Amino acid sequence: MGTLLLTGATGFVGRVTRRALARAGADVRCASRSHAPDAGWVRLDVTDPSTLPPALDGIETAIYLVHSMGHAGGGGDFEQREAASARAFARAAADAGVKRIVYLGGVAPSGRPSKHLQSRLRTGEILRQGQVPVVELRAGMIVGDGSESWQIVRDLSMRLPVMVLPAWLEHRSQPVAIDDVVAAIVHAATAPGVQAGVYALPGPDVLSGTQILERTAATQGLVARSVKVPFVTPRLSSYWIGLVTRADVEIARELVEGLTCDLVAREAPFWPVMGGHRPMAFDVAARIAFENEAHHLSLRSAALEWVIQHVAPWKKVG
Repeated sequence: MGTLLLTGATGFVGRVTRRALARAGADVRCASRSHAPDAGWVRLDVTDPSTLPPALDGIETAIYLVHSMGHAGGGGDFEQREAASARAFARAAADAGVKRIVYLGGVAPSGRPSKHLQSRLRTGEILRQGQVPVVELRAGMIVGDGSESWQIVRDLSMRLPVMVLPAWLEHRSQPVAIDDVVAAIVHAATAPGVQAGVYALPGPDVLSGTQILERTAATQGLVARSVKVPFVTPRLSSYWIGLVTRADVEIARELVEGLTCDLVAREAPFWPVMGGHRPMAFDVAARIAFENEAHHLSLRSAALEWVIQHVAPWKKVG
């Protein structure tokens, strides 16, 4: 199987992929833009071409999970940065003799894509134009604790006594569980004979935004009450989401603009390539996301309690 390079290893999908690859016994070199914490890591900044050759040296398969949505509001044009990064990575991978690139992109919408989705699609196109065969996996909303889009859905469904439903929430998508996305990435990176191409990673349920909110609430025993307000624009909605949820307003704006048309897969699904893998239903994925969130909160609470008891500088009096 050779050595794998996992870019974006500190991100939401990257962290789960890293654990899955370790369980599979893969030889993984993890990449971080800021530092390399141990021998299994390497510094890699796709905007700095000098970091590419050392990271790719001796790599057989590279998993490309880099994106700049979180920096969309920053200076410069994030679309141009992503395109330049993809070109540099494709050239460096070819020079290093990489045999396969696995890229996680986004679903092509039925209408005009948002800037973020357009950049995701363009990144895949640029990588495929290079000399290294590319397996591009396209996913919509990923359901899992740590996903930005799931965080918005989770907070809206749990925090509002009455949900305001703009007209754009009637557009449909196919949410997919993080475990299914990672299983696809690992298979695409490690299984022999996987053909280069563009594949979809659709969840089994085709749901409108309204249905996603209602069913998320239902998994926690709540009845979602809602009122439709067709005049609320996506931009106005992003500010409202920023107030009600823990999401960054700039990220919320990109995600909301991506929901202004249907996000239903048109490419062949990757599941048959995996031997008929059956992705989990939305309700199951949502329940698991809530369970994982509760588990992580419990761990953080236990860690804080340990710090208070053993590390805190104060002493008990009496």
